[in-house]
Amino acid sequence: MVILPKATGGSSINGGELLFLALATCACNDVYREAGKRNMSIESVSVDVNGQFGKEGEPGKNIVYRMTIIAPQHSQAEIQDLIAYVNHVAEIHNTLRGGVDVRLM
Repeated sequence: MVILPKATGGSSINGGELLFLALATCACNDVYREAGKRNMSIESVSVDVNGQFGKEGEPGKNIVYRMTIIAPQHSQAEIQDLIAYVNHVAEIHNTLRGGVDVRLM
């Protein structure tokens, strides 16, 4: 992955956007992993992540995400069960929920 610089310095994408991308990517990957275990055929997955960042140094807040799964061969109940399970096991999500310690070495 290459992140291009801004003409004024810094990156063309910010850390909050990359954090949200990590959440979306984790959820998407986990959908396909868990669907495979359930022999579910997934046509597509869409993940939207939103949240807020305040002043410099403040942590993000109000982070929410939505998943849309297209799986025509499966019932809405099966799809919703898959979404709920992925929400429970998604590693990046659980890392943030656990309030991981980040230290400078």
